[in-house]
Amino acid sequence: MYLIEKNNVMKLAEELAKSYSLYGPVVDKDTKQVFFNKVDSASEISLTAEIPAIPPKNVVFPQIERILKYKYDKDAKKVEMAPDFDSSSKALFGIRPCDLTGIVVLDRFFMGLEFVDEVYLEHRKRMFIVSNTCTVPFKQCFCVCTDSGPSADEGYDLNLTDLGDVYLVEAGSDKGREFAEKMGLKAAGAEHTLEKKNAVDKSISLFEKIATDNKAWISRVMNRVTTGFIKEEVWEHIGKQCFECGACTFVCPTCSCFNIEDHNNFNGSTDRLRTWDSCSYEGYTKMAGDHNPRHPVEDRRNKRFFCKLSYSQSKKYLRPGCVGCGRCQWVCPGDIGLPNVVTYIRREITE
Repeated sequence: MYLIEKNNVMKLAEELAKSYSLYGPVVDKDTKQVFFNKVDSASEISLTAEIPAIPPKNVVFPQIERILKYKYDKDAKKVEMAPDFDSSSKALFGIRPCDLTGIVVLDRFFMGLEFVDEVYLEHRKRMFIVSNTCTVPFKQCFCVCTDSGPSADEGYDLNLTDLGDVYLVEAGSDKGREFAEKMGLKAAGAEHTLEKKNAVDKSISLFEKIATDNKAWISRVMNRVTTGFIKEEVWEHIGKQCFECGACTFVCPTCSCFNIEDHNNFNGSTDRLRTWDSCSYEGYTKMAGDHNPRHPVEDRRNKRFFCKLSYSQSKKYLRPGCVGCGRCQWVCPGDIGLPNVVTYIRREITE
């Protein structure tokens, strides 16, 4: 562990910017919204900014991404095909623990199962992650209910914790340790570890007062979702409120569903694109012959929350599929973000 003075912390970002495309939380001057954007200067990054409107997963798993290009020669009856995607090195500076947990879940989906996604793997191999402990929660947070904050446990190269006049810098990888040594950071002592623990404990104690928008006590609900012991009327009630807009999917740090499309270019070549998809859409499960096993919207809502809360998903990804960021509740026009769905199910359990 290391220490760096608070007024020097951006020197870490400046040094990373020499070797990586730099991304971080930026506060829009007009709307005051926070976005996790690519920046030209480390000075644009705010380490005190709230959770970004869109999760940083967009950097490693873009909403629209060309993954290969091919061209068919009809006369020669040959195809020229080659991978074609952005393989530049990227540094994520100041990512919050919930969003980092989302990337850890994506890692296990794209790289930790039977098949390895080579495009995603190339993105991750060239990435440097600096996480930022939440010493104060935000109003929509419920990460303490999903074991994804307020401090990161894994997935980072460096983790920052504000201790007042200094930041505690923890190295989570050899790459992070080498970078910290290269920057000549001062070693931290056992007393700084205790300071961090006290800062995290204080942050947790503030949830009751500050994080008032959402609560999602999910442990008992996970049992009901896994076993299917939830009345059909509950899913029908949830389904009737769903607009099928897909907003919850697109702001969720762990959603990994995608579609593949081929787009023809005027020069005769074709781009193969990967785009985000959503289980909210009616066409998501549509099959040949127009058969759709999940045509009713309540069936699709059932599947989404099974993906987020079931034991089988937790076994696969070593944790629940929800990271407690509160974005789905924030954007849902039907008021059926995960915290409210958990409330509906818990209410049904107690009846």
